Amino acid sequence: MVLTAEKKDVVGLQEQVFVRKVIELHDKYLAYVNDCFQNHTLFHKALKEAFEVFCNKGVAGSSSAELLATFCDNILKKGGSEKLSDEAIEETLEKVVKLLAYISDKDLFAEFYRKKLARRLLFDKSANDDHERSILTKLKQQCGGQFTSKMEGMVTDLTLARENQTSFEEYLSNNPQTNPGIDLTVTVLTTGFWPSYKSFDLNLPPEMVKCVEVFREFYQTKTKHRKLTWIYSLGTCNISGKFEPKTMELIVTTVQASALLLFNSSDRLSYSDIMTELNLTDDDVVRLLHSLSCAKYKILNKEPNTKIISPTDYFEFNSKFTDKMRRIKIPLPPVDEKKKVIEDVDKDRRYAIDASIVRIMKSRKVLGHQQLVMECVEQLGRMFKPDFKAIKKRIEDLITRDYLERDKDNPNLFRYLA
Repeated sequence: MVLTAEKKDVVGLQEQVFVRKVIELHDKYLAYVNDCFQNHTLFHKALKEAFEVFCNKGVAGSSSAELLATFCDNILKKGGSEKLSDEAIEETLEKVVKLLAYISDKDLFAEFYRKKLARRLLFDKSANDDHERSILTKLKQQCGGQFTSKMEGMVTDLTLARENQTSFEEYLSNNPQTNPGIDLTVTVLTTGFWPSYKSFDLNLPPEMVKCVEVFREFYQTKTKHRKLTWIYSLGTCNISGKFEPKTMELIVTTVQASALLLFNSSDRLSYSDIMTELNLTDDDVVRLLHSLSCAKYKILNKEPNTKIISPTDYFEFNSKFTDKMRRIKIPLPPVDEKKKVIEDVDKDRRYAIDASIVRIMKSRKVLGHQQLVMECVEQLGRMFKPDFKAIKKRIEDLITRDYLERDKDNPNLFRYLA
């Protein structure tokens, strides 16, 4: 486990260095264009075309869009590897946004950036609100309002969520009989702005069920028309673990807390007991139990004592557990989000191509295949470079859904069906 963590840090560092080098390279040649070639448009064009070639090549299995988003995340989050002054941060962000102009998959950058922004905002990892807003302004100027509308919505959401939490605390102090007896902070978010998260019906422990009910009652005093969906995968809990050597505070996720609280009423539980009690899938149970019995902090003892979680395993509370710290955070192994980001972007692209074709055909009524493809590429070029095969596939799909039809005499001609 240590080896992989170190390897990941080295790779992360190399990626940071790579983006820094690209920024330096751009500064160097931009200075040549400005100072040696009197800012001539021909040289600007040559610089642009050269950077477009290599900025759209993959690097070590990652796209430049992902590398730029990760680079920004390192600058903007607390404890990132880049230790810069406020002015240096502003200047660097400005340069990153300039580099983004050369990248054709801007929508991929936006999705990776949004995922990372969500983590910074929700887990209080953002170092400075002003910088967060500043880069959004720069991105908006560069790529248009539609590009940043969801991200701006996320930042605003957090401010509203803080106000909402204050009114919830007032509600509890005015209605002491409703107090669930646990400090509860709820962040209410607008579904459309945030990345999609897996929501599942976790069977919560009774203590937490009361919290959910109290908050729901409070929320209904504010609005009757909104439905709350609880995203347990993003929740955190501070629970007190009474071990024989000493009592310790454990910082865990909602799912980890739910699993640990099962051991208050049972000494020994099987893999399937935990799975049934919590209503989780196999993948989630394996990740959960690995974090509690095989990782750095062994809060649970596992039988047999191996590093792999199997459906035949049994678990017991490790009453002998201790650590030099009084407060420890037990991480849950992260799920690789890269695949999901790429899938989400592909889905959004299909919708964007559909919308573009329908817009073009609605205004032109009749159009040849070649012309339609060219206009579609031109319309969508600001966000991504549509693949000709993908456009062809979307045209076929729109024909089957009766948005377009082929001309009877000329199969390369399409008509719009109102």
